[in-house]
Amino acid sequence: MLAPDQPVDPSVFDLPHEQRMPEWAWAMSSALDDRMGLQIAELTAQRCVGRYPVEGNTQPFGLWHGGASGVVIETLASFAANAYGREFGKGAVGVDLTATHHRSVRHGHVTGYATPLHLGRSLVTYQVHLYDDRRRLIGSGRLTCHLINITED
Repeated sequence: MLAPDQPVDPSVFDLPHEQRMPEWAWAMSSALDDRMGLQIAELTAQRCVGRYPVEGNTQPFGLWHGGASGVVIETLASFAANAYGREFGKGAVGVDLTATHHRSVRHGHVTGYATPLHLGRSLVTYQVHLYDDRRRLIGSGRLTCHLINITED
């Protein structure tokens, strides 16, 4: 098993998403994910790794937007939580999100690593660490999700 924040080879982002993600997740991307430029490198219940470009996701001073960090934390943790819930026929919906900003970033990408803190029958909690291209921690957060029954029509 990989260490939670062991870096991924950046060339993996050049592969088509069908080679980086399980088939069930191909259609899970939202309009917000697309607009922000999300790329997933790994997706399992134990670890989800994704990156976003800084460009286009900044606040007026040209810095990575704090709200973007919240989106990254929620998105990567939710993908991992859904990977876990699928094992039991459940889907995951976020109920609590926290984010802490440690340093600013102006260029390149922000890469997030979501790993579980708690995997229960009805609640799961994931921690997410965010890094810049120089592997400096720029933010961290946590998402708790409620596992719900899902039905496909």
